[in-house]
Order: sequence, then C-alpha cells, then structure tokens
Amino acid sequence: MKFADFFEGQVIELGPYELSKDELLQFATAYDPQWFHTDEIAAASGPFGGLIASGWHSCALAMRLVADAVLKGSESFASPGLAYIKWPHPVRAGDQLSLRITVLEVRRSKSQATLGIVRWRWQMTNSAQHEVLDLEATSLFKLAA
Repeated sequence: MKFADFFEGQVIELGPYELSKDELLQFATAYDPQWFHTDEIAAASGPFGGLIASGWHSCALAMRLVADAVLKGSESFASPGLAYIKWPHPVRAGDQLSLRITVLEVRRSKSQATLGIVRWRWQMTNSAQHEVLDLEATSLFKLAA
C-alpha cells in the first residue's frame, strides 16, 4: 500500500498464519533460548503447561504479515519505534494467528514535507481469539516533494 492509501480509522485484517512447532523451536533456539521456549519436557511442568513462542517471534510474525501484505511496494523506509508492546497470552505451536491493524493517525511531517507518518495499532489473536500481541507502532514513509 502507498502512503496515500492509509486513512485514520482504517482496519486491515491479515492472516491466518499457522505457527509450526519446528518454527517455534528454531526461532527460540536461535534468538530466545529460554527453557519455556526450547525444552518441551521442562515447559510441560512450567507455568504455561507447555512450550510457548517467544514474544519476539510473535512480533516477527506480525512484521512478516505486514511487510508482505501492506508495506510491499510502499514508500515505507523506517520506524522510530513503538509506543508500547504487550503479550497478553502465549502463542503455541499449531496456533492460527490473525492480525488486525487499526490506523490511528496519518499525517505529513510539519518539518519535513517529504515525510509521511502512520501511527497504527497491531493486535494479533490466536485460534481461540485470545489476544497474543498488542503494539502501537509508528512508520515513516518517504514521499515525493
């Protein structure tokens, strides 16, 4: 999508994406090797009753969905960061993950005429409709003068 396609109040639905156990373990082993992400036996008797995906993996999956369906071919070039990030429920292998994006603000920068700014909320849910990721991001778009 191009910057001009975004508008305040817009809702974009993406997914579902099914997370496999192998993918969960590969990501966790490489980037977040805590026992509740990598050790199936220990995780079974842990506080979550089994393996859970890293929250950072949830973020990466959401980013992949957005990059493929929304940002591909756009003028997006960076993000100055997130206002917040929450992981209210765990993600598990076999979950069907869906992402709901709500555009909160679309504007041109007052100080840089060629800079577009989109502030949006990303909410990911699992198969049971439990929210597993909630974040507010700002994205920057390079626009023609």
